[in-house]
Parts: sequence; structure tokens; C-alpha cells
Amino acid sequence: MNTIKPSSTCFAILSISVLLFSNSARAQSRYAGTTTTGTVYFIGGRTSGRSLPFRLIVNRTSTPEELAQLNAALPSGQDSLLQVLSKMNAGRIEIGTGVGLIANAIFETDLGDGRTKLTVVYQRNLRFAELRYGTRSQDYRFGYAELYLGRGDNQGMLIPAARVRLRDGNTWEVEDFGTFPARLMGLQVRGGRKVG
Repeated sequence: MNTIKPSSTCFAILSISVLLFSNSARAQSRYAGTTTTGTVYFIGGRTSGRSLPFRLIVNRTSTPEELAQLNAALPSGQDSLLQVLSKMNAGRIEIGTGVGLIANAIFETDLGDGRTKLTVVYQRNLRFAELRYGTRSQDYRFGYAELYLGRGDNQGMLIPAARVRLRDGNTWEVEDFGTFPARLMGLQVRGGRKVG
């Protein structure tokens, strides 16, 4: 399960078990062809207390083979992960009112009791100031989101600037550049097969 570990710096570190993705390639994804909308509420950092519209368009869910490619790239560092991830396209993620970004990988995990977790990993756009002034945030090249959907409350979390590492061969460690992940609230799923 996901846990937030204390860190000596102001970063939140989440440990995500890769084993949770093992059933991400069912014969038919319940969420392929769906659009999930809701609100992102930022808890910490410069945007603390701000809320923006959120939308995730799922064209398809990622396969175990794609997960294996990402896991194989992780020990070589963020550049290798970025190179592999940039060749994938599973949908689109939009935060705010812009056109959004490619959701490179979307993993679907059946949690049982009618609940599903969608894990989204995407390459974020680096702002010009980050590149020009060499800020530390440019080392956090990915976005990461978890959406919990189905029966009960549909909610989740979003890390707009993240680093990903592989620990012990079966755990993703996701480090947030901000203090706390943003909350995804009021998620509603439309389209695709009937869910929930």
C-alpha cells in the first residue's frame, strides 16, 4: 500500500508497490474510453489553497510489458525513464484550462469490492525559468497521479513535479518536489463501459 515516509527535507516521499499494477492488462479495461473530471486542490507549496479543474482522458490502459520497460529503465536514472516513457501514449491529463499533456502511462489495478485504482505517469513540461536558472525543480521531470474510482467516494492525489526511483526491485519510490501531494476531489467518470 501507499505510505508517506518522513523525509529530512521538505519533500514527501511515497512508496508505491509495483505489484499493485500486476493486473493492469485485463482483456477489457473498464476505464478505456472514459473521461474522468474533478477538482485538484493544492495543499502545500506556492499554490497552497488553490483549486483547478482536472480531467483525465483514458484512451487505453498500459500493459504489463510497458510496466516492465519502465522498471528496466528506472535503475539507469531519470533520463532513461524519460526516454522510455516519452514513447508511450495512453491518454491525456489536463490540470487547469489548458490543452493538457500526454498521459504516457495509465495503469489500472482492481482493488476488489468494485474499486479500481488508476495510476498515471506523465512527462511534465518544464517552464522556461526552470531551464534558464537551473532550479532544482528541473530534476523533477514527471507528473504522477492516483485515482481511486468505483464504489464510494471517487478521489485521489496528484504530484505535479516528481522523481521516480525503483527500490528493492518491486517498489516505486515517488518523491514530490512540493511539500504534500495535491488532492483530487469529486471525480466523475463518463463514457466507456459502465463502471462502479
